[in-house]
Amino acid sequence: MTNRLSITRNRGVALITAMLITTLATLVATNLAWDNAMDVRRTMVLLNRDQALQVALGAESLVIGVLHQDLEEGQTDHLGEFWAGDLPVFPIDGGEVFGTIVDLQGRFNVNNLIGEDGQIDADALEQFRRLLNALGLDPRFAGITADWLDDDQDAEFPDGAEDPIYTGILPPYRSANQLLTSVSELAALEGMDKATFDTLLPHITALPGRTNINVNTATAAVLQSLDENMTPSDVEGLIMERESGGFSDIQTSFSSLVTPDVLNRLNDSTDYFQFRTVVRIDTVRITLYSLLLRGPTGDVTPIVRSLGTN
Repeated sequence: MTNRLSITRNRGVALITAMLITTLATLVATNLAWDNAMDVRRTMVLLNRDQALQVALGAESLVIGVLHQDLEEGQTDHLGEFWAGDLPVFPIDGGEVFGTIVDLQGRFNVNNLIGEDGQIDADALEQFRRLLNALGLDPRFAGITADWLDDDQDAEFPDGAEDPIYTGILPPYRSANQLLTSVSELAALEGMDKATFDTLLPHITALPGRTNINVNTATAAVLQSLDENMTPSDVEGLIMERESGGFSDIQTSFSSLVTPDVLNRLNDSTDYFQFRTVVRIDTVRITLYSLLLRGPTGDVTPIVRSLGTN
């Protein structure tokens, strides 16, 4: 009787042990299969991302050719040209690529706030205030931006902000005290919120050194910022005048609306463009921003590239 109980007990232990081993083996196999699937997926995503980046660079090369040819066909740049606006969507294996070319000299160059002597340019500062007013934004951001760029720690009165303000924020940081490389830096300004930044973004840029404004492509708010006496009806008339292919004569169109100093800072052509490329392959999507400089002979050089932000 005792032997029978012992045998039964041993069989039960063996059965439980076998079940545990089977369960553990199943768990290990499942984990290995899951890890393998994740590794394959991760590898595919990395491969697709690398491929998407190469496609974006290829699209950039195509746009460089377009801008070079554009200069050969005419010395002026306006919104009626092929490059302006959204480019067609091109299908690629497993996805698509599309993009937009923007004339950055149709925007206010924030770096114009600092003159060649390193000091704040009073005329540019007043224009920036007018731009903010035209957009319904707080004009004090003009002084705050100028202080962010200048190389001293003397806050502009009454709208400036220097290190004593920023070091009191959590987490603390310091003002840049140098020219911008990207307008995204303005998100760090004292008092700047997302709604204000999003409203301002389509009308500003950060270009190397001082640049003139291409009135053929300037936004309505930038046109209104050119002079304190410029009215919305003046701007509307100017936009209608340039619709057919840009202004035929800047002097004639603007001499009665702006001062001679401002008139000397207006152009009908552009050196700086931004190409925004979006590439989608499977579930991977990248956005490449390319700052392109076009020289007087038509040579186009990418000088800044960034992924996901301009």
